Amino acid sequence: MKQMLWTVALAALLSACGEKPQTQGAGKQDAAPHQGTGKAFVDGGWKQGDKVSWESHLKARTQNGQNDYFKVN
Repeated sequence: MKQMLWTVALAALLSACGEKPQTQGAGKQDAAPHQGTGKAFVDGGWKQGDKVSWESHLKARTQNGQNDYFKVN
């Protein structure tokens, strides 16, 4: 009986070590951020697929919303 208990315990411990490798697979590749999502909910003045417009909106958002020195006074 004790031999069987040790065998079951050993089998349980060894089964925890047998994890399968986790791979991402082929998956979908991301598109460039300025390409947009195809949805109508976008910032006014930005056109999906226009990289220059995307960069100018990012620059304005950084200066107006994330620059603490700009917000003073």
